[in-house]
Formats: sequence, C-alpha cells, structure tokens
Amino acid sequence: MATWQDVREIALALPEVTETSREGLGRWLVKQKGFAWERPLRRRDLEEMGAAAPTGPVLAVHVADVGVKDALVADNPVVYFTTSHFDGYPAVLIQLELIDKSELKEVLVDGWLARAPKRLARQYLDASG
Repeated sequence: MATWQDVREIALALPEVTETSREGLGRWLVKQKGFAWERPLRRRDLEEMGAAAPTGPVLAVHVADVGVKDALVADNPVVYFTTSHFDGYPAVLIQLELIDKSELKEVLVDGWLARAPKRLARQYLDASG
C-alpha cells in the first residue's frame, strides 16, 4: 500500500524534479513537464464507472504511449485504470492504496523517463546501470 508521502519521496529523488500544487493537488514535474499528479475522480468519471469507481486516492502518471497504458490496465485492472477523459492520452490512473511501493517506483520512474529531456533520461539510465 503506497501513500502520497511515498509518491513525494520517489518523485523528488529523480533528477530535476519539482513538486507543485494546483488547486491544492500535488503535481510532480521534470524540467517543467508534468509526469505525475493527484487526480481525484470527477463527477463524469464517477457516473461512467458507477459502483466500480475507486473510493481512495488516485494518482495519474504519464506513460510512454497508449499501448503501455493499455497493457498496464489489462495486466492489473485492480490497480490501474482509465476513464474516457484519458482516451487516446498516454497516462494511466492508479489506485494508490492498492499499489505496492516497489511497483509505484517503477511506474513513476517510467513516467519520469517519458517526460524528461532525452539527454537527462540517458544520463539517469547510464548512472542507474
């Protein structure tokens, strides 16, 4: 079970990341490009999902492409999901209370890599082995 503090710690440990707030919701950016953000479900989301709508905190994270998003949702629909608002957009929604910290780190690093400048991403990967 991950927490917002886990998100902060993992995200802020990545190079060139800043944390901001928009309308009281946390956002994590690399070089001014958002890669993860708090994303409470909106009324339309709740109407679409009905009883299947998560009730806990929701994190949105950029992914490399829509195929990656689709694969995450297909592999683990309990943790990962999407709404029509994100149709065709490379981001996945995550039930924060249902993802473990190690998997959260993988998703956040992948989101960071998807949004970081290529040179910065390459430096990070080279340093990480």
